[in-house]
Amino acid sequence: MTTTPAFGLDFGTTNSAIARVGPSGVPELAHYESPDGRVPTFRSLLYFDREDDRSPVEIHSGPGALIHYLEREEHGGRLVQSLKSFLATRLFSGTAIYGRMWRLEQLIGQLVGDLRDQAERDFGEPVHRAVVGRPVHFVGADDEEAAELAEARLRASLTNAGFREIEFEYEPVGAAYHYERDLGHDELILIADFGGGTSDFSLLRVGPSFSERSARADSILGHDGVGVAGDAFDGRIVRHRVAPLLGRGSEFESIYGRRLPVPAWIYQHLERWHHVSFLKSPKTMRLLLDLKKDAVEPEKLSALLELVELDLGFSLYRATEATKRALSAHSETRFRLEHEEASFVIDEPVTRAEFEEWITPELDAIRACVARLMETTRTAASDVDRVFLTGGSSFVPAVRKIFEDAFGPEKIRTGAELTSVANGLALRAAES
Repeated sequence: MTTTPAFGLDFGTTNSAIARVGPSGVPELAHYESPDGRVPTFRSLLYFDREDDRSPVEIHSGPGALIHYLEREEHGGRLVQSLKSFLATRLFSGTAIYGRMWRLEQLIGQLVGDLRDQAERDFGEPVHRAVVGRPVHFVGADDEEAAELAEARLRASLTNAGFREIEFEYEPVGAAYHYERDLGHDELILIADFGGGTSDFSLLRVGPSFSERSARADSILGHDGVGVAGDAFDGRIVRHRVAPLLGRGSEFESIYGRRLPVPAWIYQHLERWHHVSFLKSPKTMRLLLDLKKDAVEPEKLSALLELVELDLGFSLYRATEATKRALSAHSETRFRLEHEEASFVIDEPVTRAEFEEWITPELDAIRACVARLMETTRTAASDVDRVFLTGGSSFVPAVRKIFEDAFGPEKIRTGAELTSVANGLALRAAES
């Protein structure tokens, strides 16, 4: 193991982290100021704002972006999130913000550059080289060409962020390094890494016999992944419990006297909270006002208009996350969305059984992906010694049950769900 500091970067759809391994061989995480105090994760957010047309544009990132977004009395700024999800998308190359065109690589470079700068201040030393995690399958990468595009864009983004030496490693492999750190014997393990946009799986051998760099290549049996994870779970809650109360599935009377459904695309924006602000364009607001005037259930469209006008996307996100967390511990809870300036309150019961039914397609996709990995590596479930679950969605009981049913509950291990990948990537960097 190297005696010079080694760094691992986990750039995530929702949260990111940087870890360092020094001569002691023990990984430590950079910490960041947030509304909840000093935390080891950095929200993957950018917020652009300015006071007026003549003022310079201010750019805030990570926890600071969230603080400024929440403190802004009228959210006229631009909140940018989930940038990682666009890496493989050929149709998205950039976006205009306050009259300036930002390429995707520049946006990610700005975000990760701020993450790196703050980590340098916390560590007290420069961070110019790192082993960087990448998903097994990038979101939207339907072929090898799209995967290569995503990795090339990510490399360019990291260069823009100030990194001089970059080595990629699969994110679940990073989690494996974290898992095996205190392991005194060899094991065959399945790593399941659930991010905001992807669920990735790796099957590999770990332990003393495979700790040498020369043995690592032979220790990895296979990888697979699928483009569904936490964001999709959140979207299902919004679609089934929130959107119907705001007019999804309701009707309006056209000028010809016919009843027509309220356009479904409006509610697709609600399923990703940071897209709520997209509905605030003058054209869409005029459409919503017209729909409210002719709606069969105008009170629902009125509530939707308030949600958009008050830019309650983040409030919607917090309510959804609170519901999902509660359902991980209890069989039922209540979804509650309220705001001091809003005249409406959403307070609805949600059961775990309902939630699991809503996310059945995502659960099936995860189950099929794991089965495919086992089949392609010709590995029997009985041969797997441990299953290590990491990432936010590993708390969801229905996700955990997939692995308990396939491998047995006694084999399941969890821990450091939001930081294990960064820690492991730093350990991986220390081998180089």
